[in-house]
Amino acid sequence: MFYAIVGEDRPDTLAQRLAARPDHVQRLKALQAEGRLLMAGPFPAIDAPDPGPAGFTGSLIVAEFPSLTAARAWADADPYVAAGVYDRVTVRPFKKVLPA
Repeated sequence: MFYAIVGEDRPDTLAQRLAARPDHVQRLKALQAEGRLLMAGPFPAIDAPDPGPAGFTGSLIVAEFPSLTAARAWADADPYVAAGVYDRVTVRPFKKVLPA
C-alpha cells in the first residue's frame, strides 16, 4: 500500500536541510530503484520553483511500504529528522486513483 509522509520544517532550518539533503535524496533514490516511490518533493516557502533563501516549509513523499508501521519507521529514520529539520512528521495511508 502507498503511504503519504508529510514532514513539516522547523523555522530557519534551511542550512540543516541543505546539509542533510544528499543523504535524504539517497534514501529516496533507493525507494525509486526498488519501484516503490510514487513521488517526492519539497514545499517551497514562497510561490517559486527555487525559493532561494526563503527555503522550504516541508516535504511530501508518497511511497509503497508493507505496513503503516514500516512507513513510520522509514520516516523516523529520515536524515531530515536526525538533522532537526522536521518539526513534525505525519504518515497516512494513501490510495492512488489517478492517473490510472
